[in-house]
Amino acid sequence: MCGIIGILGKASVTGGLVEALSRLEYRGYDSAGIAVVKGGKLERRRAVGKLAALRDVLAADPLEGNAGIGHTRWATHGEPTEVNAHPHMTHKAALVHNGIIENFRELRDELTAAGVTFEGQTDTEVVVRLFTRYLDGGLPAEQAFAATLERLEGAFALAVLVDGEEDLLLGARRGSPLVVGLGDGEVFLGSDALALAGLSSRLIYLEEGDWVIAKRGSLKTFDESGKPVERPIAISHLTGALVDKGNHRHFMQKEIFEQPTVVAQTLGRLLDPNTGSVRLPDLPFDLGSVKRITIVACGTSFYAGMVAKYWIEKFARVGVDVDIASEFRYRDPVYETGGLALFISQSGETADTLAALRHAKAGGQHIAAVVNVPQSTMAREADVVLPTYAGPEIGVASTKAFTCQLAVLASFAVALGRAKGHVSEAEEAKMVADLERIPSQMAKILHHQEDLVDIARKLAKARDILFVGRGIHYPIAMEGALKLKEISYIHAEGYAAGELKHGPIALIDENVPVIGLAPSDGLFDKSLSNLQEIMARKGRLILVSDHLTAFTENEMHGSFAMPSASDLTSPFLYALPVQLLAYHTAVEKGTDVDQPRNLAKAVTVE
Repeated sequence: MCGIIGILGKASVTGGLVEALSRLEYRGYDSAGIAVVKGGKLERRRAVGKLAALRDVLAADPLEGNAGIGHTRWATHGEPTEVNAHPHMTHKAALVHNGIIENFRELRDELTAAGVTFEGQTDTEVVVRLFTRYLDGGLPAEQAFAATLERLEGAFALAVLVDGEEDLLLGARRGSPLVVGLGDGEVFLGSDALALAGLSSRLIYLEEGDWVIAKRGSLKTFDESGKPVERPIAISHLTGALVDKGNHRHFMQKEIFEQPTVVAQTLGRLLDPNTGSVRLPDLPFDLGSVKRITIVACGTSFYAGMVAKYWIEKFARVGVDVDIASEFRYRDPVYETGGLALFISQSGETADTLAALRHAKAGGQHIAAVVNVPQSTMAREADVVLPTYAGPEIGVASTKAFTCQLAVLASFAVALGRAKGHVSEAEEAKMVADLERIPSQMAKILHHQEDLVDIARKLAKARDILFVGRGIHYPIAMEGALKLKEISYIHAEGYAAGELKHGPIALIDENVPVIGLAPSDGLFDKSLSNLQEIMARKGRLILVSDHLTAFTENEMHGSFAMPSASDLTSPFLYALPVQLLAYHTAVEKGTDVDQPRNLAKAVTVE
């Protein structure tokens, strides 16, 4: 994840910016930079690579100023080069950005037609040049910033300096976190509280859609509609040694809400919005020649693999086997010559998945690993690594790692379909555009989490709960049941909705809540029929759908409205309400959400 820091200080802020960026290194990055207002003029320094490279640049060409912004960047739009590194700067403004701007192509075309020249390929540069255009048109900085925010679509956090303004720092968040720190005559902005550790202990966690005008003697906060608001001040005791929960009660909740950001950044490393194509890492084999794929994983990662099976077989017409790692070797699998074995793991150290990888490698398979830790054993032993960029996941129950795995697997399925000739260039471009919209759609769903709290209170009283879904939502139903079991200790099962009549329907009575995942897709009518069978047996239906009018409110025990989505994008979106239901149910029961009993983050023994 990219990292942001901004400081309005009493003295030179260069050292504080670099030190704060060092606390954000855990997020991962491939370039870094800072900008300051010095004598009323903007100046910046940038470098590709680790912070040591930026420190070398600053040692050779020092930069001093009492107002500054800094950034560590994971390359998304545009290669990891100095010209694409942040801060991006014009003659009027410098800007740093975390997230993704979905409509940057349209804005770039508009600005180009107006005579604006671009230096790099990033979506961020579009924002600073749009802001500058408003400034050049005579708008004051605050109004220009508000006008810019109105034009942006996506998930992002921003920090901005303005030329000639040594007492002004602008910030905004939509889908990506941003924290304000208050000091004695100083103001700070950071991606999280860890960035501000040692700088400020009085923190304001901006809410979704908030933006701020910061000066040393004042702070003005506005909501997404532009209405002035006040947000509470929290006291942080961070020393920089720990990852902070921010304004969330648990790490799991924080990680659920980080998903728009980390999914955007994972997709950003795989999608080229300029060409509308997927860009996989260099592969040591011909993707188009792959005839069969074996996917192996455990737990949540296994369900990500099940979703991938639907995608790959639909878009690439390649047969896929999905296996639980602990069982894989013991069924003596038959390998296709030249086949691809794909292993999914958050840690890259899961013992049974690693053993399965070695078995497949000995069987002559090409080996790909989808992992969140690029230095892990699994990553080192694979032929190719398809990394996720979820950042540290502290909560034992996986959330953001799961959706980042989906981001990689969806991109891979599209690329494979293109390589096999089953996805046209135009279809690939549309799929890429659909994937790019996912982060902002996720952010909108998360904005309505309170709608699930009352439902969770009802679930907390249940002894047994069923999750049902059809097609690509069957694995999401199983993932929802797993999440609920893991952290609330309520017995829950996920079923293919069409399988209920083959046995599980015997479990249903007036004491059994059933969460039905029913998007209005090609299987919607069949899903409705299955859900009606549940209600006929007095099952308490909780409908998660983009078509809630299929049943009356009196017929349902609860409901949650979803946006319309395709088979490519809906698994990302439907993962969120089942995660939130599990979380709020566990909170209601008072269980240990982040460290549930008997579970560990990485299972390193079979």
